[in-house]
Amino acid sequence: MISIRRLHKRFTVSDGVVAAIKSLDLEVNEGELFVIVGASGSGKTTLLRCIAGLEVPDGGEIRIDGKIVSSDTPPTWIAPQQRRLGMVFQSYAVWPHLTVAQNIALPLAEGAQKIPRKEVAARVKEALHLVQLEEQADRPATLLSGGQQQRVALARAIAVSSRLLLMDEPLSNLDARLREDVRGRIRELAKQLGATMLYVTHDQVEAMAIADKIAMMQAGELLQVGAPMEIYHKPNNADVAEFFGSVNWLDGTVVEPGVAESPIGKLLIERPSHVGEKVLLGFRPECLHFANGANESNSFPGKLISSTFLGDQFIFSATVNGQPLVGKNRSVPQRPDGTVELRVPPSDIMVFAPRETSSKLS
Repeated sequence: MISIRRLHKRFTVSDGVVAAIKSLDLEVNEGELFVIVGASGSGKTTLLRCIAGLEVPDGGEIRIDGKIVSSDTPPTWIAPQQRRLGMVFQSYAVWPHLTVAQNIALPLAEGAQKIPRKEVAARVKEALHLVQLEEQADRPATLLSGGQQQRVALARAIAVSSRLLLMDEPLSNLDARLREDVRGRIRELAKQLGATMLYVTHDQVEAMAIADKIAMMQAGELLQVGAPMEIYHKPNNADVAEFFGSVNWLDGTVVEPGVAESPIGKLLIERPSHVGEKVLLGFRPECLHFANGANESNSFPGKLISSTFLGDQFIFSATVNGQPLVGKNRSVPQRPDGTVELRVPPSDIMVFAPRETSSKLS
């Protein structure tokens, strides 16, 4: 559905030139809910705007549904209104002087994407039904809640194009409860419509909750593309691992095949490494377990420092050889002296190059 080759975009700023996108390649398949995630300044919104036609790339090629909409060889440029896509912005972008129904109808009745006037009412009714706002159709848009206004924006995008939807931080102006509700509606709608959706966010939880596939950007480049579970459990880069959740980091040295020396002792690791190689070891808090026996692999005596009960689990802090560690577990041993036996399964230990070279963009 969306195919990008060698895309690059630069901006001139007061102290020089910033490369917002650096020779980027990307494929988004039809019917996919594809999320682009990254910190502020990573280039994700610039990428979305280039696809929408709101920014002109400096080079490369963009195809939508097999049609070239932007290219430097030969020079090609298709205007935004001719790209036949729906877009939802961070701001609700509702017209305050119009009702909910009129907000959705206006792009259909006027402009480059208009449809026959006799079809407008039916298209508006269908879009309102999809976002469950039929009863608010005749209300002024500005009298709706923030979540409802964002659903108006979503309905307007669906009415214009139910096949390809672009979303730029659509939930960032909503409170936490509304974000969870609306993101669920967005995923359900995308699947119900069979739409292809390209969704930009800085929120890793939001990305994992709705995505079929995630692309993480940093400094104008893609660090990794994959399914949410792959990105979380098998990151190919320390920056990716850290962006998607807490990590206990340890500097290590490979002392024999499959074994690394670390501040908490020798650890069995599963990534092939060379003896003498310096490595960065990491494991997530939920991978730090209380050992059942001293003979288990990667088990170490430690001391429990604190624990916090969160209803479904405990978050706890412990030390091993003076090294602070954070863990998550459904229960925590209650011992007067605080001694515990901790364990990290070898399969849960991530192994990367040392921090100073773990990312070419760091």
